[in-house]
Amino acid sequence: MTVMQAPAYRRAEYHGFAAGGSDFVYLVSAGAIFEIDAQVQAVLDRLDGQELSHAALVRELAGEEGDLAEAEALVRELRAVQLIHLGAAPVSVPEAPPADFPLQALVLNITNQCNLACTYCYEFGADKIATPAGKPKYMTLETAKASVDLLIAEAAHRPSVHITFFGGETLMNFKLLRDVVDYANGATAAAGKGITYSLTTNATLLTPEIVTFLSDNRVGVTVSMDGPPELQDKHRVYKNGKGSYAVIEPRLRTLIAHHRTRAVTARVTLTEGVTDVVRIFRHLKDDLGFHEVGFAPVTTGETRAYSIDADGMDYVLAEFNLLAREWLENALRGQVHGFTNVSETISELISGVNKSHPCGAGMGLMGVSPSGDLSPCHRFTDADTHVMGHVSSGIDRAKQGDFLSRGHVGAKYDCQSCWARPLCAGGCHHEAFVRYGDTGHANLHYCDWIRQWTDTCLHIYGELAVKNPGFLEHFAERKGLS
Repeated sequence: MTVMQAPAYRRAEYHGFAAGGSDFVYLVSAGAIFEIDAQVQAVLDRLDGQELSHAALVRELAGEEGDLAEAEALVRELRAVQLIHLGAAPVSVPEAPPADFPLQALVLNITNQCNLACTYCYEFGADKIATPAGKPKYMTLETAKASVDLLIAEAAHRPSVHITFFGGETLMNFKLLRDVVDYANGATAAAGKGITYSLTTNATLLTPEIVTFLSDNRVGVTVSMDGPPELQDKHRVYKNGKGSYAVIEPRLRTLIAHHRTRAVTARVTLTEGVTDVVRIFRHLKDDLGFHEVGFAPVTTGETRAYSIDADGMDYVLAEFNLLAREWLENALRGQVHGFTNVSETISELISGVNKSHPCGAGMGLMGVSPSGDLSPCHRFTDADTHVMGHVSSGIDRAKQGDFLSRGHVGAKYDCQSCWARPLCAGGCHHEAFVRYGDTGHANLHYCDWIRQWTDTCLHIYGELAVKNPGFLEHFAERKGLS
């Protein structure tokens, strides 16, 4: 007669860390953070590298003279929150969103023209995938209106939608931007929806009149800028090679002083020789007055003159950690710091995100080229191999479905053993395509970096949860309203 063995308990997949004098676990299956006590730690320690039946685990926890009922209750509680489980559990990945997931945002590339010639530009630089030859250089009002109509129709029951204006250099088609805001305000009001706007610009074409319009219409502004003069002018140059800092500096001061309705943020592209994160942050935040500053390494498919090597990325991480410590010190005093890379990660941790995909590309968000072609996001604009429909005919559901199925974290083998996958989900689709030729490939070159950075942000969360939990609550409220 075969004797059936009772299933044994195992530890769930989690990442443990200590912060603020307390112990925490980041539970991968839920994207959730739990503060744990000595009893819980004792359970996890007992299951480190071994399995125990329910009866054996309860007996070990209770000891010779312990309370069996109390130990029983603890085991059942840990099973309920999925910190332990009976038997082998499949790798936990979130479900794919429904096929009719409503659209929430469009990125309108209102022009593919730019008055700068940044040497690392992902649209038209060495790693470009855009194929703009023979296509419109500027979006027409007809195409823009069709884009707005599509957004409203595809937003289903969402109470509000969002439009980001992008380029090229967005302000080279400012007249259209102004007309689109006017049309979209009326169209969304008629549909009973709210709408918000943002734009990205290199700031070279800002005027007092444009700043007034942006402020009056609550258009959020992100400026692509790489720091003080010698760093800004290293790659962000005009076609004649002249640097752009001297042109944009007075315009930025006007923008920041007079745009009073939305935060003005800077987005820094880090490249070889442009990795002094703390120094760049000081200049942009303290000297120029940006509300927030975020950083991202350049996207490259292979080694370029501007690529950051492994040592350079280690240096960037060290600089990030210095600013992260400042962010925490400010937060402990109840003050906002302005380092976007921490703010965004903490916001995701508070929300308990457990991503099926790295971002909303091709799902809640799509890009629109000047011709009206739809793409997964603005980074795929004018790339023929990534067209996902047209604003006049709608979304190509087959192409959308293929993109999303390949981009799902569950389809990325290398992600299945990574505890940081609820926040990362494999990384940027565009970078995966540039680096590996496949939008669904995990960005393996960033894995260790992402895990270390996520651990840093978890420690910040833990410190605040212990020492100033009110800041986390207010921070979540502010992010929800922004």
